[in-house]
Amino acid sequence: MSHPISYAPDRAPLPDHEQKQAALSYLNEAWAEARHEGVDGDCLAQASLFAAFAELVGTYGEDAVAKFVEGFPGRIRNGEFSVDICRQ
Repeated sequence: MSHPISYAPDRAPLPDHEQKQAALSYLNEAWAEARHEGVDGDCLAQASLFAAFAELVGTYGEDAVAKFVEGFPGRIRNGEFSVDICRQ
């Protein structure tokens, strides 16, 4: 007799900021593995964005996600997503 696999942790959920740090760590590991296997960074980025937006739309709906991304051009131009910038 087989039992379904449960992915629910046996402990209390992590606070939101810790979950985000853990998620980023998992994603960085997955990206490193995919790059090691020869997957192009641009392909990874586009697939990741698709998966992320699909999850957000599934959770919040198209209108809410569209409103959320309206602020992206300014945030991108301000360097919010640039990791090579040295800020003082």
